[in-house]
Amino acid sequence: MGVTEGTMTGIPPVVVRRALPTEPAVRASKSLFLAEAERQGLKAGRCMLYVGQEPAPEHIAEGLRVAAGTGVIARRKLLTASDVPVRIATSYFRADLFAGTRIAEPGFVRPSLQSALESLGHAFGHAEETLIARPPTDFERETLELAAGEWVVQVLRTSYSTEDVPIHALETICAATRHIFTVTQVTGHDEF
Repeated sequence: MGVTEGTMTGIPPVVVRRALPTEPAVRASKSLFLAEAERQGLKAGRCMLYVGQEPAPEHIAEGLRVAAGTGVIARRKLLTASDVPVRIATSYFRADLFAGTRIAEPGFVRPSLQSALESLGHAFGHAEETLIARPPTDFERETLELAAGEWVVQVLRTSYSTEDVPIHALETICAATRHIFTVTQVTGHDEF
């Protein structure tokens, strides 16, 4: 299905670019998605869907180095571009590190999630990103208003502190027909 066929669901076609790896200037902004959409001339929107503890799915537990099913803090939001739902972004945090902090409180963290993590004493060390294309869950299909047969792209970015402690797992579920992923090499490390 092409990106112009989004009208089958009654949703106008829209395409958002998502850079991998995420550019540091964008990553440090108030919101990764708002910064990306603004740079592309799109009207971006976001609404919080859920903040609370839930059992860690296996792939999240692995990245956060906890047992599957362990209670983790989840912060889930819906992201829109020109009023079209394009992504579900869920930040996961280890409850043993972040319960009782503003990371666990409802609403958006101000001025940014990055600044909140730093104020709690966590310095960024490195991150790993994976990308998987798959059929959507019922929740993802409904929330993103996907047509039958449309897939999603799951981007999982797990960030570790300078002490190699897993601090943040960000799972972004992208409507596949509404995204273009730009993959770049790290400067100074290109080879033919």
